[in-house]
Amino acid sequence: MGIWFGLFFIVVCIAIFLLLKIIVMKNEIINIEKSLTTILKSDTNNLITVSSNDKNLKRLATRLNKSLKELRKLELEYKQGNQELKNSITNISHDLRTPLTAIRGYLDLIDKNDLKNNQLEKLKIIDNKVKDLTELTEQLFDFSKSIDICNEMERKNICINNILEDSIVSFYGLFKEYHISPKIEICEKKVIRLLNENMVKRIFENIISNAIKYSEDDFNIKLKSNGAIEFSNKTNSLDSTSLEKIFYRYYTVKNAKKSNGIGLSIAKQLVELNDGNIKAKYENSYLIIEVKF
Repeated sequence: MGIWFGLFFIVVCIAIFLLLKIIVMKNEIINIEKSLTTILKSDTNNLITVSSNDKNLKRLATRLNKSLKELRKLELEYKQGNQELKNSITNISHDLRTPLTAIRGYLDLIDKNDLKNNQLEKLKIIDNKVKDLTELTEQLFDFSKSIDICNEMERKNICINNILEDSIVSFYGLFKEYHISPKIEICEKKVIRLLNENMVKRIFENIISNAIKYSEDDFNIKLKSNGAIEFSNKTNSLDSTSLEKIFYRYYTVKNAKKSNGIGLSIAKQLVELNDGNIKAKYENSYLIIEVKF
């Protein structure tokens, strides 16, 4: 009887020991998961530590730390490469702008009354090519500016109503030029969100600019009290294939009034950086872009 009791006592002790070890390992795994999540979300050089003497957990922490170091190295190389790319693009854009401005100036100085029809046609071709190069230069500037904006992540409580109204007013000249009378519906309730103000301004500017390029004299803007902003314009230039690619960088629709295709791509990127959602749909010949924060 004494032997069986002794064996039972030993088994109970082993079971308690294993249970405690499992609990400790479980807690360590939870701590490792939390530490990994915190490290990945923040800009820090901290590494994962474990208090347990378990060899397997220590080996896991060592491998994770090795991967974190490699990830930080790649991230640093990416940031440096991104900055170098931005500087190169900015420099190229400046180099292109100067001669293009001069060419446009000389084209404007030419007395077209003294030219023959075939000469006017050739001059028009040159002028169009210069406009295309100028537009490409603006795309390069837009790309370099988007890199700078993506580095701005300071957030504060902002009133979306006010920013949207200011953005609409800033396009008054273009609305008039393209004979567009926008229909605007902004809710009376103040929609306050914790966002980056400069990014939100850029989002609205890019979407409105895109609508002007594709709109056929009909443009609607609606801000709802739930924080959803809907931009819609009538256009026959789109189809299902175009809609799927509308947020692709540099994708353009042939019938646009201008050929800059980077705006909606940047808008999508900035919306997502502010934890918002953006989507596009095409219904009854209307392109509808909805942003929600």
